[in-house]
Order: sequence, then C-alpha cells, then structure tokens
Amino acid sequence: MPPYLEKRSNRYPFYGLIGVVVLLFGVLFLYNRVLSLVGLLLLFFPLYFMAVMERRQRSEMEEYISTLSHRVKKVGEEALMELPIGIMLINEDYYIEWTNPYLSSCFDEEALIGRSLYDVADNLIPLIEQEAETEIIALHDRKFRVIHKPDDRHLYFFDVTEQIDIEKMYHDERTVIAILFLDNYDDLTQGMDDQMRGSINNMVTSILNKWAHQNGIFLKRISSERFIAVFNEGILHLLEKEKFTILDEIRAMTSKQNISFTLSIGVGTGVSSLPELGVLAQSSLDLALGRGGDQVAIKLPNGKVKFFGGKTNPIEKRTRVRARVISHALRDLVTASDKVIIMGHKNPDMDSIGASIGIYKVAQMNQKDAYIVINMQEMDSSVKRLMAEIRQQEHLFSRFIGPEEALEIATDKTLLVVVDTHKPSLVMEERLLKRIDHVVVIDHHRRSEDFIANPLLVYMEPYASSTSELVTEFLEYQPKRGKIEVIEATALLAGIIVDTKSFTLRTGSRTFDAASYLRAHGADTILVQKFLKEDVDTYLKRAKLIESVSFYREGIAIAKGKENELNDQVIIAQAADTLLTMDGVLASFVISKRSEGVIGISARSLGNINVQVIMESLKGGGHLTNAATQLSGLTIEETERKLKQAIDEYFEGSKKE
Repeated sequence: MPPYLEKRSNRYPFYGLIGVVVLLFGVLFLYNRVLSLVGLLLLFFPLYFMAVMERRQRSEMEEYISTLSHRVKKVGEEALMELPIGIMLINEDYYIEWTNPYLSSCFDEEALIGRSLYDVADNLIPLIEQEAETEIIALHDRKFRVIHKPDDRHLYFFDVTEQIDIEKMYHDERTVIAILFLDNYDDLTQGMDDQMRGSINNMVTSILNKWAHQNGIFLKRISSERFIAVFNEGILHLLEKEKFTILDEIRAMTSKQNISFTLSIGVGTGVSSLPELGVLAQSSLDLALGRGGDQVAIKLPNGKVKFFGGKTNPIEKRTRVRARVISHALRDLVTASDKVIIMGHKNPDMDSIGASIGIYKVAQMNQKDAYIVINMQEMDSSVKRLMAEIRQQEHLFSRFIGPEEALEIATDKTLLVVVDTHKPSLVMEERLLKRIDHVVVIDHHRRSEDFIANPLLVYMEPYASSTSELVTEFLEYQPKRGKIEVIEATALLAGIIVDTKSFTLRTGSRTFDAASYLRAHGADTILVQKFLKEDVDTYLKRAKLIESVSFYREGIAIAKGKENELNDQVIIAQAADTLLTMDGVLASFVISKRSEGVIGISARSLGNINVQVIMESLKGGGHLTNAATQLSGLTIEETERKLKQAIDEYFEGSKKE
C-alpha cells in the first residue's frame, strides 16, 4: 500500500480524538467561556492544516489510480497484441470474427477475419463441436495447445511445438531390449558336420550383423541360437514401419541353402528399468514361440502386445521327450490333488470333448476322481451325437457335470485342467479359474495376449493338429491301469479328424502316430463318421451361405448371410471349409449373424494367406490357416467393409515387406 494511503487509513482514530476534545471544550464553556474560546482557537490551526493535507493526498491518490489504470490497460493491450499467445473469436457459424496479430502470423493467410474455419483450420471443428476444453492441434507444421471457451466462443493458442518435440525425443531415445531366437537351430544342425554348421552360423550371423549395422542396433550373440539386441524406441518405430523384414531375409537366405531357419524376436519396451525391459523381452519371446515362431512380439507395460510376421506354418518342433516330461509332470499334479475337474471352451467341439475325455482317462489311470464340465445346452449336432453315445456308458456319462455343480465340489486341493483354449474369456466357466488355484493349460492354438493367470503347468504346442493329439501322447506315458475303452479312443480320434479336416490340414507325422495308437486301442472310424453326419437343414443353410459368394482381390472368396438370418458357428465354419475346396480359392471368409447384435466371421486359407493376422486385426484369432472373430454392434454390410479393409491392410503390409 502506498505510504499516503497507509497514513489515511491511520487518520480515522485521530478524528475521533478531536471529537472528544471539542466535546470537552463545550463542557468547559459552561464554566469558563474565555478559556474555552482560547482553546478552540488553538485547535482551529491543526484542523486547517489537516484539511489542506487531506485535499493534497486525495489529489495524489486520484493521480496514482489514473496512472495505474493506464498502465494496466497498456499492459493488457500489449499482452493481447504482442505476447506469443494466439487468440481467436468465432461466431456460431464457425466464421472468424477477430484474431490477434500473433495468431495471424501462424497462418499462411493474409486475412483471417471473415474466413470460415472449414477453409482455414478444419481440424478445430471437432474440438468446438465436442465442447472439449483443451486439445493439441497441428497448424502449419506447428503444434498448439488450444483452450476452448464455449460460452464466449473464444479460442486461445499456446505454441507447444518445442515441448512436444522434446517429449518425442525423450521417448525415441528410451532403451529397448530384444531377444532374437533361431527357432529350429538345434533340430537343423543336429546332423551337420562342423564345417557345415560353421558355414551356417557365419551366414546367419552375417545377415543379422548387417541388419543391426544398417539400423544402428547393438547386437551380441549369447548362445548358438540366441542373440540380444539393444537399441532405442525411435529405431523400433522404424522397424515396425518396415514390418521387421529381417524375418523374411533369414528365411529366404537360409532356404537357398536348403535349410529352413526361422527367427523369432521378443521385444521389451516402454519402461526405463533395464531389469523390467529384460523381463518384457523374455515374456515377448515366449509369446512369439508359443504362437509358432517366425514372428516378432512386442509386449508393452500395459499388457498390450503387437505382432509382426507369423506368415509360415509352424514347423513341428516338439519331441517325444518333451511329451513324456509333461505327461509325468501332469501325473504328479494329478496324484497330489483330491480330484480333477476338466474344462474346455464354450460351445465345445469334438476336439474339446475328446481332449477332456483323454484327461479324464489320465486321472482314472492315476486312481483319482475326475469330472468334465459341460453345458448341455451349448453343443452342436456332432457333439450331441457323441454325448448320446456316451449316455449309454453310465459310468462315463456320470462324470459330466454342469458348471454350478463343479463350483460346489471344488476344494483347495482340486486340480483344474483347461483344454483346447487358454483364454479366460472362452472357458466353459470362468468362475472356476477364480475358485481353483491349481490350474493346468493344454492347448494347440497360437498363444494370444489374453492368457489364464498363473497356471502350474502349461503345454501349448501350435505345431500339433489338435489338443486330442497332445492328450493321446500323454496316455502312452501313464500307468497302465485300466484299458482305454472304445468310446474314449473314438472321441479322441474324432477330435483329431475334425481339427485336421480328415488329415488334410495341420497334419504331421505325430498326428498319424496318435491316430494309430487310438486305432490300436479300438477307436471306431465308422462311429466317428456317424458323429460327423449332418442333417438336411444344416446342409441347406450352408449351401445358402455359399450361394452368396463373391470374390475380392485374387483368390479371396467372401460369403455373407442375410441380416434377418441367424447361423451358428459350426455352419459358418463349415461354409468357409467348403469354399476353400473350390478351384481358385486361396482363402475364404464367411460372415453371418450369430445372435442379435453379434456378427461372426470364419476364415480359412491354404497357407498362402495368413488369416490369423487378418482376424487378429478384427479382435479375433486362431491359426495361420484357420481363424475367426466376433463383432458386436455392426450390420452385415459394415462387417464386410471392415473385413475388406483388414484384408487390404494385410496385403499392403506384405508389399512393403
């Protein structure tokens, strides 16, 4: 506060004191008039002096306020016109009414007033229409944080280009750790002599070192089949943009030597802690190998995973030694439990039921009670025929229970075995995963980012034809207590036959070994054919879907149902399988409404086109040659457009590679 204002504020008590003195002189006047008049005269002079001072101070204060107001107004005008903050006023029709000089200089326009935002900066329209408070907007190679005042229709622009550039530089310079793994190195070099092995090692190392040098990557070989790479996120973005062409280079160069080497890469990124990056990289590599190898998995701290590659069919890499080790580990877990509960996926197919029966047999061989969770209302016609046959075997049929009963009988010592799926969202009863701590996962699908948490034992082999094949191998290493019954062997064989399309797809030598083992134990192929028969209505529904087929690009067949027709997943899948048998068809996609608000897509290919990648872009998944997805809230036509867009993106990415 200025001194004279402070003095003025302190003057009021003094005025009160003068009033008291005058009152005293009035009382004195009653007793001594002469003395009272003299006192009043003496009092007049200080009062006059104070009045003069009051007038002078009031004048000074008015001058100060006037000067301050002028200065504040001048500062406001300078801030409005000269500070590097853009200001824009618009009307209700998005026409510019006024801008300050700074904002005008940011546009390549001579005059902005009277121009429409649609012509000058249409990216501001969504911000205004949504009445958002603030957003980063790019204008003529600069980035601005725009603050929107909808009540006054004002926009304030703060240039944050340098800030964003620094943030980008920080993110681009963050460390990335990657682990490179030669998928089938041991298998391919096992029979080579030292000279041949050395030649192959030199070729692979040379290719990888050249790739690392070109991209500014530090690469170090840490074992015969494993490399570690250190680079930054800026380089990672470039590698993502080119779709990790190193995968194709390794495959192409080694195939010229009649050797089919493939490379898998696990990448850890998004955190500053080096130990965490190492854990993410190893977890990503495990995920890539679990999906069949020959691909890149990039795992982010938020759990999201990006995949690149995976264009080739998985090469059979599992060994009988591994099958025996897993079988023994499963036996130990079974014997340590009080009972075993077996669960497949929703809407079970032959493979899910067959594998469940196989695990039930494993438990029986180890003298443990086992129960198979099933929903009798969610079965296709072939599974219903199988269950009708099982119903005649009372001792086996009694082991099939509903989800509620399974929850009731589960204890802390119960072992839960999940077969033919690894996604919590797809299991028959997700509450069992929360109720039971001891979980085993056995599956033949490529691993996805959605995985059952903390299982005791995982046996995932995407190289296998079916889960029934994996479980059949377990039976060979279990105690020989009790004979495998005909219906049990037949159910397992049916699972293999359905998933291999009668031994035509994803069939390896081990598939025939498993089928031979089951046939030797009484599996009835005639009974399998009986299970797989279909009724006339199903045949006509499938034919109606196929009738709508049209071709998109070269060799891609797309069929779609009508908006008012519902088809179950089996019919959609069968239609896709049938289309794949047609001449000139390399991949088939069938779109149909599954239920109200849900559209299903089944995809099949002969291996030239990776339908798994296409379906994953639509939130689905599966195998390279067999995949599917479900979409909600779309029409058939909208789903077809999204599918074609996903196909285009797949082929455009392939061309870039």
